[in-house]
Amino acid sequence: MSGNDRHGKKKKFAIIGLSALILVAMVVAVVVGVTRSQKAEKDEMKPATTSKAIEAVCQPTDYKETCQNSLSAKAGNVTDPKELIKLGFQITMDKIQEVINNSSTLKDLAKDPMANQALENCKELLTYSIDDLKKSFEKIGPFEVRKLKEYVEDLKIWLSASISYEQTCLDGFQNTTGDAGTKMQDILKQSQELTKNGLAMVTEISNLFGNSNLKTQRRLLAEAPIDPKKAPKIIPSWIDGRKLDLTTANPSSLKPNVVVAMDRSGKYKTINEALKDIPKDNSQKMFVIYIKEGVYNENVLLDKHMTNVMFIGDGPTKTKITGNKNYANGIQTFKTATVGDYFIAKDIGFENTAGPKGHQAVALRVQSDLSIFYNCRIDGYQDTLYTQTHRQFYRDCTITGTIDFIFGDAAVVFQNCKLIIRKPDPNQDIMVTAQGRSDKRQPTAIVLQNCTISGEKDYIEDKNTKMAYLGRPWNTYSRTIVMQSQIDDVINPLGWMEWTGKINHQTCWFGEYSNRGPGAATNKRVNWYKLATPEQAGEFAPGRILFGDRWIKPSGVPYEAGMMRI
Repeated sequence: MSGNDRHGKKKKFAIIGLSALILVAMVVAVVVGVTRSQKAEKDEMKPATTSKAIEAVCQPTDYKETCQNSLSAKAGNVTDPKELIKLGFQITMDKIQEVINNSSTLKDLAKDPMANQALENCKELLTYSIDDLKKSFEKIGPFEVRKLKEYVEDLKIWLSASISYEQTCLDGFQNTTGDAGTKMQDILKQSQELTKNGLAMVTEISNLFGNSNLKTQRRLLAEAPIDPKKAPKIIPSWIDGRKLDLTTANPSSLKPNVVVAMDRSGKYKTINEALKDIPKDNSQKMFVIYIKEGVYNENVLLDKHMTNVMFIGDGPTKTKITGNKNYANGIQTFKTATVGDYFIAKDIGFENTAGPKGHQAVALRVQSDLSIFYNCRIDGYQDTLYTQTHRQFYRDCTITGTIDFIFGDAAVVFQNCKLIIRKPDPNQDIMVTAQGRSDKRQPTAIVLQNCTISGEKDYIEDKNTKMAYLGRPWNTYSRTIVMQSQIDDVINPLGWMEWTGKINHQTCWFGEYSNRGPGAATNKRVNWYKLATPEQAGEFAPGRILFGDRWIKPSGVPYEAGMMRI
């Protein structure tokens, strides 16, 4: 990212995702349930009318008119929550398809190559939104009340990702010519409002369930037993029962499905060849790819079908996936490496060799939900690691860079990692993080816990010329916390930097807690940072913000759920 608004052009990239409407029936069920619990006679219970139900559903949203109009236009006399769910899904999918169709039309008219690329990116991810919509529908069906908290947190994460993807789409048009960006903004407006309304509804669901009777909830949400054959298979088996031991895991003990080796000692010579062996339905068994020592110059893209995959190498400096795609050469941030859901990487390196003059040059982009990176190295300069969306955990990793070299809108924790500042060009500022939370209800943040923030030798020798900052607020409600970390004498005493030309620092939440080292002194910090309390810091520990006991702990990776003993 650059020191001005040019940075936004790369950052986001379109999904219309889990709209507010997918949660209509749940909120209706809760509202009706509360109403019923207050009745003296059960046989006199009657469901709310359609208009009353819609009004109740839309009450907690920020865009009430959009919410009510979209439902009222299609609901007719429907009062059954399940039918409202189906209606909501249909409305949302129809709207998404409209945007996809309009994207194709706009693309044909766009003359600016970068605007054309942005439109193509939007079109691609809109199809992902339909997939997420279906996944959420499956989750709503076979629902277990005892797992309510997990369920609601899943929905919050998915809706949050949808909000991020939508904004990414629009950001891709910054500094392009023509009116394609303006037109896309117009056709996305309603979908953005619906998605943010959805997040508001989920938050309200959480509050209502917390205050209402559990027996009432069970009656409303578990009317029929869950059919195992119809239950969604979205959690890999190693999370749900079978444990791994990533601490001691090696290529031999993991018994890889495929071996990649540049010296032809494996089945394939390239990683992309190996990806073709991943089964289409790989939700219940981990597929291990052992990548032997070597530098693999490939753009590795794990698509939506490549879930529950593990990469293991011979070491983060021995096995490297490398590339040099960058904005200076006309490649937007989205078109860089990514990984699919439930991805694990161990003992492997990712790098972008574009250098400081390449501007935005991502080494690794991660939108994988429930992803783990252990003993990995990610090298670059500007925008090294794009933690785009969902839930991510990094342990004992090294990340290097200059400008915003950890950025994105995921719920992400870096535990026991090394963040190393590199020497930038003379006209470049240095920011370790740039978090992208744009809605106050999103459960996302960048968390640095027991990390070391230092610099490479050539930067240290000249650090007084350009001191670094812990981060800057990329979006309105950015959240970042540095806690229990070693901060060397490379950080400007102010600690945090404003985003040029914006007032995000007035609404963001940037915190520090129990840090150490010469750069940890807070007496000269900007007046808008927060000195976190123990209770506030605890909310950002991986056991809380990621619900890590559910999926990180079974992997066997070294992991502390709460505050670490240092």
